[in-house]
Amino acid sequence: MSSGPSIVRQPAFEKSNVELVNGLRSNFTASREASVSLTNGENGHLAEGEAKPANDNISFSLWTSKDGDCLHIPSKMFQATELLEESSDYDITVKLFLLPKSLFHGWRRHLQDAVAAVLQELGVGSITLLIVSFPGISFDADTEGKGGCGSNTIKASESELLDAILDAWKEVELMKSTGKVLKVGIAEFGVERLQKFLPKVKHRPTVDQINVRDCCVLPGPMMVFAKQENLELLTHNDCTNILPQGTLRDLLGSGDHGAGVLAGLHSQGEGLSGDIRPEWVVKYTAVIRERGVIENKGYFASAELSNTVAG
Repeated sequence: MSSGPSIVRQPAFEKSNVELVNGLRSNFTASREASVSLTNGENGHLAEGEAKPANDNISFSLWTSKDGDCLHIPSKMFQATELLEESSDYDITVKLFLLPKSLFHGWRRHLQDAVAAVLQELGVGSITLLIVSFPGISFDADTEGKGGCGSNTIKASESELLDAILDAWKEVELMKSTGKVLKVGIAEFGVERLQKFLPKVKHRPTVDQINVRDCCVLPGPMMVFAKQENLELLTHNDCTNILPQGTLRDLLGSGDHGAGVLAGLHSQGEGLSGDIRPEWVVKYTAVIRERGVIENKGYFASAELSNTVAG
C-alpha cells in the first residue's frame, strides 16, 4: 500500500523565543542568588549586621566560569545533571538554530560545539534526531517565501547560502556516519531548495521541519515531493531568528532586567564591553520512549563578544 507523506503537527505551546528568553533570565537570576549563598557559606546565612548584596551588585565573576577564551554563563556548577535512566530508553531530539549574525565559516564548529554541549549535559553518546535550522530560510505555506519572528535575513546570494549549507552539512554527515547522530533533518526547506540540496549530499535528511502559518495548510507540491523523497514533514512553532542581537544584549546587560555581564554604553562598572553577536542556539528534548514523558528539556546558546566568546 502507498500512503502520503507523514505529517506530524507539534502542539503549539509557548513560542520558542519566549520560552528561551524566559528560561535564560530565570537561570541567570537563580545562579546569581545561588552564588550569594555559596559566598556566605552552605546555609546562606549572612554575618550579623551584614546586608545582603543588591542584585545589581553581584559580580558576574561569582556565578560564571572561564574555560580558555570561553565564558560560561552561568558556571557549569549551576547547571543540570544527567538523565536518570539508561540512554537507550530515550528519544533525544536536538534542533540547532544557526543565527543570522553567525559567519558561514564557523558553522561546522558551531555544529560540533552545540552537539557536544547537549551530549555532555545529558550524559549520552548519541542523539536520536538532529534538525539544523539555517539562517536566511523561512517557509511560508502560501509562497514558500521569507517569514518568521524578527529579521532572519542575511547578506548572501542564494548560491552562496547553498554552498555554505552544503559545507556545514559535511559535519552533519560525519556525525551521522560515526553514530553520534542517528537521524538528521533540516528546517524550512521548500521544494525548490530541496531539489538543489538533496542530490548534492551523501546522507540525506529524513525530516523537514516547517513553520506553517495559521497552523494547517501545506502546499500540494510540497506534499507530493515529500512523498516521492520519503521525507517526514514536521510542523513547529519556533522562530528562525530565535535570539536577536538586541534581545541578548538586554539579557546580559546592566539594565533592570539584565544579568550584569555586559557593561552599559556609558557604564564604568565591571561588565564586559564590546559588540555581542549571537551565533547559535540549540534546543534539546529528552523523552522517555515507553511513557512519552519529557524528562529533560533545555537550551544552550553561544555568542561572540568582540574577541571574547560568551557561551
